[in-house]
Amino acid sequence: MRRKAALCLAAAVLAGCGGGSSPSSSPPAPCPRITILADGADLTRYRDGAVPDIASMTSDARLVGFNASCDYTRRREAVNVRISAIFDVERGPVSTVPRVTLPWFIAVTDAGDGQIIERRDYVTPVVFEGNANRVRVASTPVLFSFPAEERLVENHNVRLSFQLTPEELAVNRRRGPR
Repeated sequence: MRRKAALCLAAAVLAGCGGGSSPSSSPPAPCPRITILADGADLTRYRDGAVPDIASMTSDARLVGFNASCDYTRRREAVNVRISAIFDVERGPVSTVPRVTLPWFIAVTDAGDGQIIERRDYVTPVVFEGNANRVRVASTPVLFSFPAEERLVENHNVRLSFQLTPEELAVNRRRGPR
């Protein structure tokens, strides 16, 4: 079900790629395929040294979507792809601070996901205002540029994921998508 929702979201974003504000006879800018890695879409943190369960959870975050746009540069020599990740974050029952940081990354791969062409790491701060225990935040938009040749842009995958420890990744794989 989650995979279906991610594919629908990706299709909706791709349908909106290249939309400029002025009408033009030229085709819209091509977009790479942008998706969220299912195994890296959840990040649950626990109090240090505690058994990982609900009673020791400090935060639970999900990478639930993204906003993206694809536009040609001024001379149409490149395509700029702007991406902002969207997170749902819940403060855990043992949280003692009003803020958390979410480590995540974007990887650009070739069409078959056989080679990582570029990878960038990010950290998004999350602040729980007042008595809020849940919040939805969007990251600061990030920019990737691709050569304007359509086949080159469309033959790339852009993958979003939390930066997980091996243990966190193993938990996500055992639990499965939520």
